[in-house]
Amino acid sequence: MTARVSRSLRLTPDMRLRRSADFARIKLGGDRLVKGCLIANWLDMPTDGISRLGVITSRRIGGSVVRSRARRLLRECFRLNQRRLARPIDLVLIARRSIADMKYAEVESDFLRVLQRAGLLKPES
Repeated sequence: MTARVSRSLRLTPDMRLRRSADFARIKLGGDRLVKGCLIANWLDMPTDGISRLGVITSRRIGGSVVRSRARRLLRECFRLNQRRLARPIDLVLIARRSIADMKYAEVESDFLRVLQRAGLLKPES
C-alpha cells in the first residue's frame, strides 16, 4: 500500500535552488546560523513568493552514499515543515560532518532549532 502525499507538501522543481548565482546571492546578502549538523543561510523573499531550498554537501562529510543521504534528510526536513515557515524565504542548508551518524529525528530537531532561533517559524498557538 502506497502512502499518498498531499500536493501542498511536495517539493516541486520550482521550490529548489539550482543556479549558482542564487546560492551566491544568499551567501552574500542573507543571514547565517550554525546549529548541530547544519549551517543555514537564508534570504527573505517577497510575501507573494514561495520558499525555496538549496542543499550543499561537500566531500568532507563522506562518500557519495553519505552525501546523498544527507541531502535526502535535509530536503525531507524542509518538505515536512514548510508550512511552519512564517514568511517565504530562500534557504540554503549546508550539511556538516556530524550529519553522517544522525537519524532523521535528530536532523529535524537541529533544523527546527535553527529556524526557531532565526525567527523563521510561525508562533505556535
